[in-house]
Amino acid sequence: MSKVSEVVTKADIKPKSMHRAKIWSDDVENLYRFQQAGYRDEVEYKQVKQVDEVECWPETGFVKKLQRRDNTFYYYNRQRECEDKDVPKVKVYVY
Repeated sequence: MSKVSEVVTKADIKPKSMHRAKIWSDDVENLYRFQQAGYRDEVEYKQVKQVDEVECWPETGFVKKLQRRDNTFYYYNRQRECEDKDVPKVKVYVY
């Protein structure tokens, strides 16, 4: 899916640093979706929910559905949902 999904999910993986997104990209869009659902990123989601794959839209590769920590679901559209004004709010973690 993204560079983040290449990181092996172990229980003790923590990011080394964080910076804010400056421009929109596919990775920023997916990070926005994970952070809306209450997770840092794909790595934390996989650790907490104990899943191997995240459900994505085949056309765009964007996250389709995420389960929050309270077990309710967030469903996302095929198209971009992270508006330009929200891009600087997205945290990008470096492992």
